[in-house]
Amino acid sequence: MVKLSVIVPFYNVRQYASDTLKSLRANAREDFEFILVDDCSRDETPDILARAERELPGAVYVRHEKNGGLATARNTGIDTARGEYLTFLDGDDWLAPGYYPRLLAAIEELACDFVRTDHVQCTARARTIQRVPHGRRGEVMDPRQAILPADRTTSVDYPYAWAGVYHRRLVDRGLLHFTDGLRTAEDRPWIWRLHREAESFAVVGLLGVFYRRGVAGSLTQIGDVRQLDFIRAFDQVIEETAADPEADRLLPKAVRTYCAIIAHHLSEIDKFEPSVARQLRTMSAAAIKRLPQELLADVLDTMDLNRSSRLRRLRRRVPAAKAAS
Repeated sequence: MVKLSVIVPFYNVRQYASDTLKSLRANAREDFEFILVDDCSRDETPDILARAERELPGAVYVRHEKNGGLATARNTGIDTARGEYLTFLDGDDWLAPGYYPRLLAAIEELACDFVRTDHVQCTARARTIQRVPHGRRGEVMDPRQAILPADRTTSVDYPYAWAGVYHRRLVDRGLLHFTDGLRTAEDRPWIWRLHREAESFAVVGLLGVFYRRGVAGSLTQIGDVRQLDFIRAFDQVIEETAADPEADRLLPKAVRTYCAIIAHHLSEIDKFEPSVARQLRTMSAAAIKRLPQELLADVLDTMDLNRSSRLRRLRRRVPAAKAAS
């Protein structure tokens, strides 16, 4: 029986794929499988993965004939996985030796739906430990209780799918798949759904994932139209949270987070192509219009001045942006 399935999407990462695969080899166990999903790479990544399928114990190689994005590639891995537990890794990141056996031991000991972990952020030669924004460690809790408070950074603001491990029952309940086709912010509706609908989770102080930032060609570095999928992602968060029985309690957090993300993108608008920058302003203004206006007013009154001013200016654009809603 497969105990742990590790889902690893790859797309044009030939310069990093070997390091990623080497770290998987240092985590191999006879009851682990590594599902290597190539999302129609145009470089030498497929050749590297085809070789890994022969050389890496437990490797399963799947290739997309059409590029679908990270969310779709992860869904392919989930549908292929046979393990009792599932986890994720991105094709340009890497692991400490023996990390996965320790991660598996943690969730088996805690016997909860999912476990979240810290990680190491790597930017060039710099290394920074990033902690799950949740103070209670090693204790099984109701995931809903980690969504709030609205005015603080909480577990739903730490959406990284690879920073954790998940029991198969979440797949069976329809909670682990991502929104197909989302090109960015795909993990935002996903983490909100987990925290609203799963029954139990825990946070452990386990380090072992090394997250590579500033990779040339990654969506965080490219100002093209795919970045605008964050609006579709957060519209989904708002819609699903509004339908929750505790919407009155949870929606203020969702609205505040959406506003903060819009303000962040507007603050970096110079990195976008000119046509995309115009779309960003128009679509963001329309998104502001769609938000519950009473909650929006509360958010703008309590946000820091720079962000609230930026959003108020955007709000005044709303009449011209109705066509984009």
